Amino acid sequence: MRRQLAARLFKSLIVVLIVTTMSFFLIRLAPGDPFAYDGPNITPAIRAQWRAQYGYDRPVAEQFVRYLTSVGTGQLGYSHSQQRPVLEVLATVIPRTLLLIGVSLAVSFALGLVLGVVQATRHGSWVDRAVSGVLLVFYSLPDFWFALVMLIAFTVWLPIFPTGGIVDPVMHEYMGPWTAFVDRIRHLVLPATTLVLLVSAVIARYQRTALLDVLPAEFIRAARAKGASEQRVVWRHALRTSLTPVIALLGLLLPAIVGGSLFVETVFAWPGMGLTTADAIFKRDYDLVTASVVVSSVMVAVGNLLADLLHAAVDPRVRE
Repeated sequence: MRRQLAARLFKSLIVVLIVTTMSFFLIRLAPGDPFAYDGPNITPAIRAQWRAQYGYDRPVAEQFVRYLTSVGTGQLGYSHSQQRPVLEVLATVIPRTLLLIGVSLAVSFALGLVLGVVQATRHGSWVDRAVSGVLLVFYSLPDFWFALVMLIAFTVWLPIFPTGGIVDPVMHEYMGPWTAFVDRIRHLVLPATTLVLLVSAVIARYQRTALLDVLPAEFIRAARAKGASEQRVVWRHALRTSLTPVIALLGLLLPAIVGGSLFVETVFAWPGMGLTTADAIFKRDYDLVTASVVVSSVMVAVGNLLADLLHAAVDPRVRE
């Protein structure tokens, strides 16, 4: 198991290096540069001075070597759009994105498991068909479009939740601890619910299929023959065995969740890494865009390693 994890870690490092290289060169292949559209009052001499200040006037190969050197020393460049080091920008926004993704994943996993078990134990019934139809609808929805629908539905038609942001920009600092906590939760509900409904639909469908494959097994029949209740058979014996493909699915879902969070954060103005990356792309902030892509790839790699560890915890055969 240790050799497998070491090999997986090495492959992850290679993937991160490839992603870093691709993101660095691809953004520079686009027309223009960070200072090409700063307004008609900016003279070419000033633009040339800014390019020289940030090193954008050097050959691309030299810029790439400089960037790799800065990454190797723990630096990720300087954000000209936010006028501070990229490391400071990411240190501010990454915890917000991790909060959104973490809450969404936890709730999606729990909801998907419950729905999958309900469908599998009532296979062929009207409940199974109704839940399958609803899940298929959510499974087919584009995340950006669904986020817009959620925003309009619950901030315009039914003005229950805030329109965006992470807290109330005016009153939050004057709130007490409990009121401030509730304010943060109210701002989290819509973006998290959007991701939960989209992701849990996938998990539930896989969980249903995996559980239907396990329920006819001999050890399940043996547990029933020993007098175990149906609830104990399903939740203690069958569910643990059927978790293996779902845990593997989580590793595959992580890139989609990280990418989907960019659209969700943009729609709900959630000030996380997704919204920051979208703004950096618009402003052609080379270092911030590249660093955001690199950090996203690291998050996906770490998530896949955690999925492997969970897989080993559930399936003893993987630990051999």
